[in-house]
Formats: sequence, structure tokens, C-alpha cells
Amino acid sequence: MQRTRARTVVIIGAGALVLALAVSTVAAVFRDSSSAGATTEERLPDLDQEVPSELAIRVGVANGHRVYELGFRSAVINVGAGPLLVSGARRDRQTPEMVVNQLIARAGRPTRVVRAVGHMKYVTSPTHKHWHYLEFDRYELRRADPTSSSPQSIVSDRKTGFCLGDRYRTTGRFRAEPPARPVHTGSCGLRRPDLLRMTEGISVGYGDDYSGFLEGQQLPIEDLPSGRYVLVHRVNSDRRLRELSYDNNAASLLLDLHWQRGAPSLKIIASCPDTDRCDRTVPAPSSRS
Repeated sequence: MQRTRARTVVIIGAGALVLALAVSTVAAVFRDSSSAGATTEERLPDLDQEVPSELAIRVGVANGHRVYELGFRSAVINVGAGPLLVSGARRDRQTPEMVVNQLIARAGRPTRVVRAVGHMKYVTSPTHKHWHYLEFDRYELRRADPTSSSPQSIVSDRKTGFCLGDRYRTTGRFRAEPPARPVHTGSCGLRRPDLLRMTEGISVGYGDDYSGFLEGQQLPIEDLPSGRYVLVHRVNSDRRLRELSYDNNAASLLLDLHWQRGAPSLKIIASCPDTDRCDRTVPAPSSRS
């Protein structure tokens, strides 16, 4: 279990000021922690959710009132035995979304197709105009409660989806040898809303990441009272995608939110890979703190 010293995210600003601080359609749903029904020749991916990083708070104005948003970098790497490959298709250009199948490489055998693992949608935003695989990665804030067996989200994301690709090389242990160069380097049909098919993916040994405030990489915090919260990032939350393991699909931060003179500050109490229960790693503050 990895922990961090307490660090502070200080927020003071107006307008669009951002102060950044880097810190370290039906498908089968698989509920077990291993990939059910996998055969030995299948080269399955293994999606490893990185801990949220690069926290920042953006100060803006809406309807004459100040609003505050917590932005963060999210990242997912593939540490498995084969690439993550998703292929979307639609019947015609009047159909707004593509139905997505997962393509699983198999040793000495044809590719296996797992049907209807999600959808792709053409997204138009100030920074992107391309096809996104929807709900690949999800984000939420929970009130820290180490005694609760089923903590409830109080703020959740409005993420538009991911354009999957080999965006950066990672280091570590993988189930297969990573390709020497990135394979999936496309822009997901940039400025091509007319496309009928789209394939995206992440190779073994590579990761995909999004920076804070980019297409839903933030959560509103202006209505949250002071206290401790858990910021959770989770990939493949519905487990439609086949993987070697689902045990590393979530990571979290334990945060302390404090309001003073109408402005928030955040202190990072702990960093927790491979779990969404970072509130269970550090004792709760005493009543005097």
C-alpha cells in the first residue's frame, strides 16, 4: 500500500484562473475478479487504473456566483497479455452512436469477438472533434467513511468518453512483451463524423491519459462542506470489457477539504493504488482536529 505525506492544494483566483499542483446493445457483465471463461490461448488485456494526479482547482463565475471545480489527470495503462482493442460500427450515418465490440487476440486462432461492450459517439467540443468510447473511465467523490460497507457517491463525472490510444510508454512488469513503438496513434476519426467504423486500443506497456479540465476531467466542489473525501477513478466499471483481472481497476486519493473566507483548500492525505477505499488507510481525525 502506498501512502503520501500530506500535501496542500491552494486555491485563490478569479475568472478562469487555474492553479495546478502535480501529485504523484446488451452484453454479459462479469462480476468476478478474474476473467470468467477465458481460455489459455486468449491474450487478454489488464487495465490498471493509475492514482489521480495533477490536482488543480479552477475558479469561475456562473449566474453571478463563484464556482469551484476540482480538475485532475486520469490515466490507464495496459499491463496484460494482449492489447485492448475495441471496434465500433453503425448501420448508417443517421444512427448517432456506434455499437462497440471487443476484439481479443488468440494464439494460433482467429480473433475472438465479444459483442456489445459499449458505445462510441462523435463528440464536438472546443478541444476535440472525434469518436469517443463512452464510459471507459469514471470519476467520483465520496465522503470519507471507513466504517461504511457501501459508500455512496456524492459527486460524479460527466465525462464524454475516451479516444483510446498508446499515448505514453510505461515501465514495470507486463504479461507480454510491449511493442517497440506505439501502435495505436490515431486521432479517432478527427473531424470525421461521417465514419461508419472506428477501432481504438491500448497496447501492452502503454497508457492513455487525459489532463485536468479536458472534456469532463473535473468535478464540482462548491456545494461540499469541509471534511474528508475520497476521489475515486475507476476503469471498466461495468466489467463489460474482458480482462485478466479486475483487481486493479480502481485507484483513489484521500483528501481533506477546508473552506476559509469562501475559498477552498485541499490537502492530500493519502494516495492509494488498486483500491477505491483510501479512507480505510488513514485513521479518521479526532474531534479536536
